[in-house]
Amino acid sequence: MIRTIVQIGNPALRQVAKPVDVNQIQSDEIQSLIDDLIETMRHANGAGLAATQIAVPLRICIIEVSKNPRYPYKPEIPLTVLINPKVTFLTEERINVYEGCLSVPNMRGKVDRCPEILIEGCDREGQALSFISKGISAGTFQHELDHLDGLIYTDRMSDASSLTTLDEFADNYEEAFKRQVISIVEAYGS
Repeated sequence: MIRTIVQIGNPALRQVAKPVDVNQIQSDEIQSLIDDLIETMRHANGAGLAATQIAVPLRICIIEVSKNPRYPYKPEIPLTVLINPKVTFLTEERINVYEGCLSVPNMRGKVDRCPEILIEGCDREGQALSFISKGISAGTFQHELDHLDGLIYTDRMSDASSLTTLDEFADNYEEAFKRQVISIVEAYGS
């Protein structure tokens, strides 16, 4: 079922999500929620979606990038369901990249992200997950995990002057950003 994605200003986006009881992961309720997150994200052409974005305060998010019209320059990420995820930064280095968000419609802004992270959590079957993500993809994972802590990308912007509408982004910044993404992919592999 396609759910309503709450927008900036909605208190649900500021809630810190509660951990999911691992014994409940296989429940119909949690499995239906995961299916709804996937369907809602795909319907909105998102690169990810956190449960808090549909006003459900549970530590579940999904990420998928596959020929996404909103982010044609992003490397592909297979559908990934993360339950109770945590992230560990593996480098002090940061990349400053434009991000957008389904909960902050028609806007983009620059955010510093760690380009090499370890992600741990459970998948939708309740099995332990542990993997490294690098480059632009690492930023995508950090963006979704931030939502679970009540944060949106605008909270991470060190320079509010980079905030731009999608039209202005396309006209003034997108070409340079695409070149930046290519160099990041060359450096980190994703």
